[in-house]
Amino acid sequence: MNLQPVILCGGSGTRLWPLSREQYPKQLLALTGDETMLQATARRVDGTLAAAGRQVLPPIVVGNEEYRFITAEQLRQAGVKPAAIVLEPAGRNTAPALTVAALVALETGDDPVLVVMPADHIIGGIEAFRAAVAEGMTHAESGKLVTFGIRPTHPETGYGYICAGTALAGAGDAHGIRAFVEKPDTATAERYLASGDYLWNSGIFMMRASVWLEQLGNMRPDIIDGCRAAFTARTRERDFLRVGQEAFAACPADSIDCRDGEAAGGVGRRHFAYRRLVGCWGLGRAVANRRYG
Repeated sequence: MNLQPVILCGGSGTRLWPLSREQYPKQLLALTGDETMLQATARRVDGTLAAAGRQVLPPIVVGNEEYRFITAEQLRQAGVKPAAIVLEPAGRNTAPALTVAALVALETGDDPVLVVMPADHIIGGIEAFRAAVAEGMTHAESGKLVTFGIRPTHPETGYGYICAGTALAGAGDAHGIRAFVEKPDTATAERYLASGDYLWNSGIFMMRASVWLEQLGNMRPDIIDGCRAAFTARTRERDFLRVGQEAFAACPADSIDCRDGEAAGGVGRRHFAYRRLVGCWGLGRAVANRRYG
């Protein structure tokens, strides 16, 4: 089964204002070196993750129409040829963005494992991250949804959290997930930190394209219907894929973690160290994943 990187490149950059702003969001900035955050994300999952019977496919990038040329140019400079740059006519949050990417991934008749990465993360220990993705691939191939979390180092109120469940037999360091919870107040965040049962929710996911569409269709058929209508009305110009403007604008907005947090079951595992930048620095380690079905 092939591995399909999906890069979510939306966001207006208001949390890092004035360095990052609507006209030049943080994912298009070089904040820690010569590469922009988008470029680093695009190179994070590469051919070293290929294996017997597995290819690492060119990334599908989902972003804003307004930034299409600089997005394409930054990818070119990084030596990355995308499978498609999907242009959103309006921001509808991450669930519709991932849904359209899954439809693109299924166009060829393949059903790859998607590794879904926001373009605004900074990750250290890249080899450990790739090892975690390789291990997560085995869970995703079997129909699980894998989500990467961060071991909290302080009572942060700006992130959502994952409540880890019990360890799963025969799944390495895998754990069940009890709940996805929204950004807490300070007292609740302090309780989460003290318990040791909660991870910061990173927004990095792995799943088969068909699994995402099936599960989201069961929970939110209105999002699936809206995205399918927008995808049917798509047009393509070189690397740019434009979904139908009216249909996509009418699609309900929702997040990936909001959807999967409402379903039952789950598995998870803690694995690697990395940093995430969402208006401030976070350092930690963990991975969680959860079974559908």
